[in-house]
Amino acid sequence: MALWQGKSKRKPTGGRLVVSRGKKKYEISREKQFTKMGEETLKQYRGAGGNMKIGMLTADYANILDKKTNQVQRAKVLNVKVNPADPNYVQRNIINKGAKIETELGLAVVTSRPGQDGVVNAVLE
Repeated sequence: MALWQGKSKRKPTGGRLVVSRGKKKYEISREKQFTKMGEETLKQYRGAGGNMKIGMLTADYANILDKKTNQVQRAKVLNVKVNPADPNYVQRNIINKGAKIETELGLAVVTSRPGQDGVVNAVLE
């Protein structure tokens, strides 16, 4: 099923808006690709203007920032503890922005968007 990101067929008042054209290909977005735990795999997507976007499909490691020492270390992701986007994501071990992940260094909050950026960056709590 294609996700359409075009203009709504309703006015802000709730009335029907008569559109003079159909849907356009550039208004279709891609299906959601969730970043799960596992051996690291990346996927390239074509963006507007031919630009390439790298999405992470599975993640094994995360770049963890320790605010006390202001240093970044690469640590293995052990588990997803809390995910405010959807409680079901915890059971499925889906990593996205805002998710609290358990790493070798401790509990960390993901600050990047792995499906968009192609990397998992996090900050220690």
